[in-house]
Amino acid sequence: MRTVALFGNPLRRTHSAVMHNAAFAAFGIDARYELREVRASDLAEQVRQARDEHWLGFQITAPHKQVIMPLLDEIEPDALRIGAVNSVEARADGRLVGFNTDVSGFMTALREHVGTDLRGAEVVVAGSGGVGHAVSYGLAKDGAGLTVLDLDAADARRLAARFGDLAAIEPMAFADPRVRDRLAGADLFVNATSVGMLTPGPVVDVGLLSPRAAVFDVVYLPRLTELVRRASARGMRAAGGAGMLVAQAAAAFSRWTGAGDATAVMRAAVEPLLRRDDLAP
Repeated sequence: MRTVALFGNPLRRTHSAVMHNAAFAAFGIDARYELREVRASDLAEQVRQARDEHWLGFQITAPHKQVIMPLLDEIEPDALRIGAVNSVEARADGRLVGFNTDVSGFMTALREHVGTDLRGAEVVVAGSGGVGHAVSYGLAKDGAGLTVLDLDAADARRLAARFGDLAAIEPMAFADPRVRDRLAGADLFVNATSVGMLTPGPVVDVGLLSPRAAVFDVVYLPRLTELVRRASARGMRAAGGAGMLVAQAAAAFSRWTGAGDATAVMRAAVEPLLRRDDLAP
């Protein structure tokens, strides 16, 4: 049996394992996805094990998405630009190749659930952390103009400098009085923070957005965040992060196995888990 594992610390959710193991079973692949809490000091040994035992690959979550990079043989261009790897393919020749599925997962889910034409669109992104980098990179590559918000404008400025060759990116602090105008003129608003999951939401006042704007929230627990609920109540196109969760997993599965699209299988497998989380106190 071949192995795939998720390295992180701590690991509180089983969604990835549920989705991938269902897909392995559905496609008749003799493999198993495991969750491994790994300290930074043990990460190199886990990578060596994956190489020596000829795993299909592995995934990485906080706090190892940057630390993993020097331990790999190759990092694909998108992951290099974002500055983070969340998935690794173990190739037949033994090389470990790092890539990032957050970008493709976000863009796939955005097109499927919101459908906004991004060429020339004005987009406001809340958050300039790891997910904010992936979201902003995907949007910039597709031709959107961006305003990136963060509590500290310096964090948003660093993101703008990283991707400034791809698109016009205006960094701002949430408290900047110009934010109100940027929200009013946005074609799309994206929450790339944990607000709505770890803290009460929404991250901005939905009433400041145009009713014609679309809203995407990367948070998937709960599925119906306060941001999505309020946007939907105004008749706006709005989607939470469950679609992104499934899309990024399906992209990694395809890379590791060469099998077909596992999206439907993964979505069906994770649905009871998401429903249970929705009902949790």
